[in-house]
Amino acid sequence: MLRRRRSKLQPLLRQRRRDRVALCRVRPKLLLASNSPRRRDLLLEAGFDFEVSASEVAERLDLDLTLGELTALNATRKGMSAARLRPKDVVLAADTLVAIDDHVLGKPRNKHDSVAMLQRLSGRAHEVCSSVFVCHLARARSTSFNEISRVYFRRLSRAKIDNYLRRVNPLDKAGAYAAQGFGSEIIEKIDGSYTNVVGLPMRIRN
Repeated sequence: MLRRRRSKLQPLLRQRRRDRVALCRVRPKLLLASNSPRRRDLLLEAGFDFEVSASEVAERLDLDLTLGELTALNATRKGMSAARLRPKDVVLAADTLVAIDDHVLGKPRNKHDSVAMLQRLSGRAHEVCSSVFVCHLARARSTSFNEISRVYFRRLSRAKIDNYLRRVNPLDKAGAYAAQGFGSEIIEKIDGSYTNVVGLPMRIRN
């Protein structure tokens, strides 16, 4: 009787072991902690399978930090906010800001701000920095990096600025502009990563 019970239990125990091994091999989901359609599109174009869960974290602009430090802080805060809610997932967060004459430009509050920002950038070069933060809280692992590109603007008359703003919503974009879409009308050239200016550097760095 005892041998029969053991013979029945052994297959069940082996199956449980296989189930545990299978569970250990399940890959965590990739979670994009951003509402940006531009970052979403870049990941989709690169073939990533992911979910979107944006965190409600206000971006900081009021600190005496470098462009890289400020974007790194914002990206980390966004990422950790999402990771605390989804600790078993791999969270990717990013932050992009523009700087000219050591002055950081975030997202404009209204059309007046948008016009002022584009007038300031007109005919000049400025820097765009994106910081990326990736973490897997359940395994206490994280990494981060940033990319800086230099963007050269064409000279923009008020009429060109108004025409651009009629076709583009600037209120969700740092510096009040986007490199994609109608960007070629206001951008002369970009030194560095184009996708960095879009909002998520996709180039693999050594």
